[in-house]
Amino acid sequence: MDIKEIRKLSDADLKKKIIETKEDLFTKRMQQANGTLDKPVVLRELRRNVAKMKTVLKERELEEASK
Repeated sequence: MDIKEIRKLSDADLKKKIIETKEDLFTKRMQQANGTLDKPVVLRELRRNVAKMKTVLKERELEEASK
C-alpha cells in the first residue's frame, strides 16, 4: 500500500485497515510456521504497511494536539 493511498483514508478507515492487516499478518505467520507460505516477503510488506498506517495516525494526532 502506497503512503499516498494511506493518507487519503479517514482515521476510522485507517484503524479498520490496521486491524485487518494485523489479522492477515497473523495468518501468514501461521502459514510460515506450517511451511505453507509461498512468499516470505509478504510478512515484511505487511509489517511495513502497519507501520505506515500507524505513523499517519500518529502524525494526525500530533497535528490536532498542536492546534
